Amino acid sequence: MPNRALFAHDPADWYRLKACCFMPATAHRESFETFDRCKTRVMRGGSGAPLLFLHGAGGAGTWLPFMEQLSTRFDVIVPEHPGFGGSDTPDWLDNIGDLAYFYLDVIELLRLDGVHLVGTSLGGWIAAELAVRSCARLKSLVLSAPAGIHVKGLRKGDVFMWSPEETIRRLYHDQTFAEAALQRSASEADQVTLMKNRLTMAKLAWQPRLHNPQLKKWLHRISVPTLILWGDKDQLLPPQYGPAFAQAIPSARLEIIADCGHLPQIERVDTWVGKILAFAEEVGS
Repeated sequence: MPNRALFAHDPADWYRLKACCFMPATAHRESFETFDRCKTRVMRGGSGAPLLFLHGAGGAGTWLPFMEQLSTRFDVIVPEHPGFGGSDTPDWLDNIGDLAYFYLDVIELLRLDGVHLVGTSLGGWIAAELAVRSCARLKSLVLSAPAGIHVKGLRKGDVFMWSPEETIRRLYHDQTFAEAALQRSASEADQVTLMKNRLTMAKLAWQPRLHNPQLKKWLHRISVPTLILWGDKDQLLPPQYGPAFAQAIPSARLEIIADCGHLPQIERVDTWVGKILAFAEEVGS
């Protein structure tokens, strides 16, 4: 039997299983599109203003409850990053900046305007790097516990050094989520995907750990309304990083989600989605 602890780097998997069992089938669709010579897996559903969601280190996985909730208001577009999951690993992928330019091209190639850009963890880092380069096609920005900067004296957790079980336990505040994730076994295909994701994550974030030393000084270039969300019990990226982002981005607001770890989109899904919907209403979705 595959080692269930391997799913520590994709802790949302237990929620995917729950979604399949207890939620009605959705009308989202899945396709493979080629952008910048990279075949990219894309999930898309809903209607309305475009919302581009950039996932974290676990990959895009399947259509999750938070995606379904957002799709009642938006045209939700969920690509799987180059180097992750079902997407190709292109020879041009060297760093986070490459992914920022890639997604600027994706937005242009899909002819999207007025985009609500939402990124979590690694995806939040990519979203911030994208926005400092150009906000021309963005309507708003949501950064959920983003990586990307370093604050002297403020220590991050280290997913590269934690054991698989330790990782999953530290990602959640409510350990019932962790226990459920640890019960999920991995197929052989799942294990291959996990190794692929971990290799790409190491390429992007091993050194320097989970940040770009040049990013913080350019965050002032983000010119769209920005919402920063953080779980107050986040052990990977401490919530004290929230004020550092908020102070560096001129139009940013920080909101802390109580009794929540690093994955509020899973652990506190209704609260997390509600804050994004209210923010979009404010900026005029």
